[in-house]
Amino acid sequence: MIYFDNSATTAIYPLALDTYVKTSQRIMGNPSSLHDLGTQANRLLQQARKQIAELLDVQAGEIFFTSGGTEGDNWVLKGTAIAKRGYGNHIIISSVEHPAVGRTAEQLKELGYDVSVAPVDQNGFVQVEKLAELIRPETILVSVMGVNNEMGAIQPIEAISDILENYPTIHFHVDAVQAIGKVDQAKWLTPRVDFATFSAHKFHGPRGVGFIYWKAGKKLAPLLNGGGQENGQRATTENLPAIVAMSRALRMHLEKRAERPNHTAVIRQYLKEALASYDKVRIFSGDENFAPHILTFGIKGIRGEVLVHALEEKQIFVSTTSACSSRKKVDSSTLHAMNVPHDIATTAVRVSLDEASTMAEAEQFMVVFNHLYDKFSKIN
Repeated sequence: MIYFDNSATTAIYPLALDTYVKTSQRIMGNPSSLHDLGTQANRLLQQARKQIAELLDVQAGEIFFTSGGTEGDNWVLKGTAIAKRGYGNHIIISSVEHPAVGRTAEQLKELGYDVSVAPVDQNGFVQVEKLAELIRPETILVSVMGVNNEMGAIQPIEAISDILENYPTIHFHVDAVQAIGKVDQAKWLTPRVDFATFSAHKFHGPRGVGFIYWKAGKKLAPLLNGGGQENGQRATTENLPAIVAMSRALRMHLEKRAERPNHTAVIRQYLKEALASYDKVRIFSGDENFAPHILTFGIKGIRGEVLVHALEEKQIFVSTTSACSSRKKVDSSTLHAMNVPHDIATTAVRVSLDEASTMAEAEQFMVVFNHLYDKFSKIN
């Protein structure tokens, strides 16, 4: 099997899974309980929080646990809308955001909030000048992803941060799900960023757990009210085994990137050059300011899902851009935002790599691709 769909989800590290199992077996207390078992569980919870904070070089009190990226995005957008309603009702997102942001913004619009959408250029990068023109006195939030999950474009978070320095009361949120461990942190977690969202299963942790970075001093209303967990900001008993496993997975993931910082970039470049040699192949992902693990391309006249299933028959697993929309057969929103014609956008296929990916796998991928390309050409 060749697994090239790591932007959809990653395999949990064996050591992280071992941590999950052992924590489940050995730590039975509720972190909110007053007795010794609860104290033991709470101590482990805070250790995990501290480790994640240290890995991001932030304060432990700025880390809040969630069920994943979707909850984190919903929390920041809706929590800001509620907390800052007295200051304004205008929100700005980009045209290439993940549905967790885009559809949340649509819901807020139905509730009376005003939402503006900043456009991207033909390469999928947010047009910073046009985003700046959308800012109004009633703007309360700007939300832009760190790395686009479909094309791999590293969004200009630093340039947007520079603009927002002049607007200190506007919350700045970055969906960093595809960025952490893949792109240098300085590019997406600038001092101006107020909130960032993360999901463990994107960096070899368990599914159904994540966290947000919440800069101290910023206002955010809770979505879940109840028992007062997470310093009163997210009520529900913490998923302690998953949280502890997530903290270990993040540490391991960042260590592996430090050991081989250019590993996926080398494989991606090989695939990009090999695919570009085919007349009917169009490469959608660029080189400069693109993440080193995502490569999106298409074969003229061949729908993306056809190629995905043809590769699957050879035990090679890729996706049609975003995994969250591929099963529903929703076309790539990013390619449409880039003004790519519909018939071309529907050909898109995403290869997403990881530190476990090898050059031998990439070479085998090209052997199979060459066979399929010839087969499709004969059919056409």
